[in-house]
Amino acid sequence: MKIIKVVLALFLVTFTPETKAQNFEIGKVSIKELSEKFHPQDTTATAAILTKKARTFYSYNLKNGFTVNHEYWYRIKIYKKEGLSWANFQVPYYVGYEDLNDESVKFSNAVTYNLENDAVVKTKLNNEGSFKQNVNEYWSQATISMPDVKVGSVVEFKYILKSENIVKFPVFENQYDIPVNYSEYLTEIPEIFIYKSVLKGNLKVKSDAKFVNGNQSYDDQYKRTASLSYRQINTTFVTENIPAIKEEDYVDNFKNYTSSIQNELERTRFPEQPVKDYSITWEGVAKIIFENKDFGKQLAERQYLIQDLKIILENSVSQEEKLSIIFKFVQSKMNWNMEYGYFTEKGVKQAYLDKTGNVAEINFILIAMLKLAGINADPVLISTIAHGIPSFPNRTVFNYVIAAAEIEGKQILLDATHKYTTQNILPLHALNWTGRLIKQDGTSQEINLVPAIPSKVYYTLMTKVDPSGQITGKFRVQKMDYEAYRFREKNAKQNEDNYLEIAENNWDGIEIKDYSIENRDTDMSKPVIETFTFASENHCEIIGGKMFIDPLLFFTIKKNPFVQEKREMPIYFGYPKQEKYTINLEIPEGYMVDSFPKAMKIVSEDKVLSFVINAQTDGNKIQIIIAKEINAAILSAEYYDDLKSFFQKIIDKQNEKIILKKIEP
Repeated sequence: MKIIKVVLALFLVTFTPETKAQNFEIGKVSIKELSEKFHPQDTTATAAILTKKARTFYSYNLKNGFTVNHEYWYRIKIYKKEGLSWANFQVPYYVGYEDLNDESVKFSNAVTYNLENDAVVKTKLNNEGSFKQNVNEYWSQATISMPDVKVGSVVEFKYILKSENIVKFPVFENQYDIPVNYSEYLTEIPEIFIYKSVLKGNLKVKSDAKFVNGNQSYDDQYKRTASLSYRQINTTFVTENIPAIKEEDYVDNFKNYTSSIQNELERTRFPEQPVKDYSITWEGVAKIIFENKDFGKQLAERQYLIQDLKIILENSVSQEEKLSIIFKFVQSKMNWNMEYGYFTEKGVKQAYLDKTGNVAEINFILIAMLKLAGINADPVLISTIAHGIPSFPNRTVFNYVIAAAEIEGKQILLDATHKYTTQNILPLHALNWTGRLIKQDGTSQEINLVPAIPSKVYYTLMTKVDPSGQITGKFRVQKMDYEAYRFREKNAKQNEDNYLEIAENNWDGIEIKDYSIENRDTDMSKPVIETFTFASENHCEIIGGKMFIDPLLFFTIKKNPFVQEKREMPIYFGYPKQEKYTINLEIPEGYMVDSFPKAMKIVSEDKVLSFVINAQTDGNKIQIIIAKEINAAILSAEYYDDLKSFFQKIIDKQNEKIILKKIEP
């Protein structure tokens, strides 16, 4: 068993001549489709895509040359009221090109079909059900809201996305959170364009490619009809009976593992012209990004920082001190406007004056200050978890940037946008496989973002049981590294009374008093330490004169988090974690220990999973020490059965109560 690695199936074209596209016709919705009460393979489905077909083809005109069209057709069945949302459909399109015209989207053939008195009734979409809106300066969205939709309806529509961007096609998705009966994608690509196809996910996709004759009619410079003939590659991708993506806990991003097809231009070979290579190396990506005025030029801006830097570093000596002071200064001074990206918007100087900026502006300020202080620092491009895994060299695969500093050969990752990060503790959304450190000279290197060192939590409890079964005691917990960061992000600004009320409920209704906390929002490099006294009446039962005590008290795991029979996706924890519990229990006078949990050790072969429990008695005192470790940030689905069994054994062990019996007089 191994910790998972990125799984992407790469292929150019796989020839399987037996693949044949099915002949579904627009407007030919059957009574059988309308009569169907539930999906035959998934009775829980709220809706299903009966058919999804798409076609990518080229247009040509004398002014712009080749442009690309992406035509889609959907037929969707609504089975339950929860599936009615599928009658509203959104298509994003790009409007932020510098040297290309905006993309456009146009819907057509949008009809809702219902079965009334054994007759098919059609309701066409009118203009009120279709609209467009701006999302931001780069994206707009076209939306339709289908009319007269109810449980049992079938909706059908087409749209065409026109784009001058021939370098990268929109991702064709095969899989959704509802079943897909049939999915077909046809690309008709002139032989002058060579594309790389990337298949993601584990579904079997049939493909068939063949050379055919292609032709384009266009107006020449004299407005006469001219013709352009060439050979083209027609490739059909087909998937059938695609199951819905089921909700699974501990997943970083569902789209990383769902079936989809991506196409990116590798090269062009126009007649009587040299071959042009579009396959970008990571070094090419670095060069392109650095040449942008909102990246390289902004990183080079430093003069505006000199005066403040002199003040804050007045008494510092070592590089470690300088790095710590500079990071805390930028982190405290700057406020993130929640905007992602790796290009600046208003520029670093203006952001510094405003004390507010996007992620690039804040971390560029940090990098510039570090460089001024003589510390080697460079930007690291990242794709956040929600953005997906950067699978191949392209500048569009990134949407975030952090800083990497180097002191005496040791690399330190930094992100000053969040108030509770510290050295090598990044925001959780940035822990996405690998990033790319890029330098001005065009070189780059892969940076592992997955934490290797476990984040630790130490629990210590000094408790006492009284004759009525009430348990009282003192509680202390230390949370380190990512455990401390996660606590601060969630609770640092929360009202203390509200926090304690939630904690009492989460811990089986204990009563908390004398609460105190250290390092919650002060020194982020130190552990968060909580202490309090508590009382509980819910973790000891008296039956037949005996006391039955939960050995882990309010830390008892009551339900296995892994209950599915089969796991399709990797199990994502974010970071490795180690927990240690030391529970000291004083039993009441007049009782003696009858039995207590026996020592047990569970360790996986590769030591990724570990659970150890030891218990001992000394007079009227019991000590239980438990250590639980998951020493990986992400595990492959192959690990699922072992992980499920691991947690079940822990739960079973917790059911071995501490049993006290009265001492005979």
